Order: sequence, then C-alpha cells, then structure tokens
Amino acid sequence: MNASHAWMRRWLQAAGAYNLLWGAVVVLLPDLPLRVAGMEPLPEPGRAIWQCLGMVIGVYGVGYLCAARDPLRHWPIVLVGFLGKILGPIGFAWTAARGAIPWHFGFTILTNDLLWWVPFGGILLAARRTWVRQG
Repeated sequence: MNASHAWMRRWLQAAGAYNLLWGAVVVLLPDLPLRVAGMEPLPEPGRAIWQCLGMVIGVYGVGYLCAARDPLRHWPIVLVGFLGKILGPIGFAWTAARGAIPWHFGFTILTNDLLWWVPFGGILLAARRTWVRQG
C-alpha cells in the first residue's frame, strides 16, 4: 500500500478504537448510553441483548484494526462494516417509527454510523479500482 493510502489506515484505526471503546462501554456500563439519552435502563432480557450488541460492536473494532494493516486487501471486512453502518440507521428508524425507542436516541447514529460512510465508501471504491486493474 502506498503513502497516498495512509488515510485509509488512519480511518480504520480510528474506527477500530472507537468500536472497541463503544463496545466496552455498552458491555461494562450498559445503562450509561441510555442515561445520556435520557432513557431508563433496560429490563432483562433487553439489557443482556444490548450488552451482546456491545460485544459485537467491539468485535467489529478488532476487525477494523486488522483491516487497517492492508485496507485494500482486507476490503471484505470494510464491506461488512459499511453494510452494518447502513443497516443500523435503517433498523433504528424502523424501531423508532414504531415507538419502541425514542427518536432522540438517534444521536448515536452520528458517531456510530454516519461518520464512517464516506471513508468506508472511499476504501471500498479504491479496493474496487485496485482489483479491477489487477484483473
């Protein structure tokens, strides 16, 4: 990977660190993000499911850190993350529209999902160009 692709590594390293941190908070302090959003703590089994989601988010962080070593080669990891960052807001909107979660909890989508669309999309486009050239 050449120096012009260093931005990909930095974005994936940032995504890895962010996801590890967010996942750890949700697993270890599951009520904290809810309280910040002005929500009540979740009863069981919702709390356990929320903590499992935190574990999955943390695992994504490990994947992003691995992909940061060679983003163009490890584009499938970026694709899986990109899909999650598109489908997550769709799932949130569907759930909020049904009244199952308050709309203001959507503030988490800004940093959990939307922030990563452009860099992940850029990495995927660069990987596509690389693989097409290589035939």
